Amino acid sequence: MGPMDLKQISPDQVVFWEWKFISLNATLLFTWIVMALMVVAAWLITRNLTSDTRISRWQNLLEVLVENMRNEIREIGREDSRSHLVFVGTLFLFILVCNLLQVVPGYVPPTASLSTTAALAIAVFVSVPFFGILSRGFRGYFTQYLRPSPLMLPFNVLGELSRTLALAVRLFGNIMSGTKVAAILVALAPLFFPIVMHLLGLLTGVIQAYIFSVLAMVYIASATRARAEREQQGAGSTKPRKGRPSGG
Repeated sequence: MGPMDLKQISPDQVVFWEWKFISLNATLLFTWIVMALMVVAAWLITRNLTSDTRISRWQNLLEVLVENMRNEIREIGREDSRSHLVFVGTLFLFILVCNLLQVVPGYVPPTASLSTTAALAIAVFVSVPFFGILSRGFRGYFTQYLRPSPLMLPFNVLGELSRTLALAVRLFGNIMSGTKVAAILVALAPLFFPIVMHLLGLLTGVIQAYIFSVLAMVYIASATRARAEREQQGAGSTKPRKGRPSGG
């Protein structure tokens, strides 16, 4: 088991160091460890990038990962995948690494904390109007909240807030519950269940990272796609109609 016991729901409750109103809990510690590992790994992998036909295994893995993420973004409906790859890709990799490190003894994933998942969901909440305004303009984006009627404004706003809450709670609930179930089973049968639960935890972590990033891209695409659709409809309506040829 990690530093958490069965009575502690969140790694926020595991405090390693405290002084007056300043405290260092497991969520902060492991979040900074994950970020440091990602920065070091990114530097090691990208320092010797080459365009030759013979590349290293790490560069090959990086290219496959980036290309797959671009393809996912294109399938969701964004042809310009580069403008969203940095944000969505960072979300995916951070959540993925946080979840995959569960195999390390004593480690607790920061995504098992509601404060971490809420921060990630807020980042998505802010990015949706950001990309929407960039694509459609300030007026074009915010007028969607008044459709089909200005009376729908509060309901549309509540919809934005509720899906942000759903993002945070979904990721937190899945990772936290998986950690607790693994701890209970390990306590009951420490010789067999650890291997099975670690494998199941890794699978769940990958799936949750994928779901979170895909949903984030879906929300961004819905905020930026309307303008392109209206432009296509406008272009189609302005095409001259071919009349029937007159006889004689």
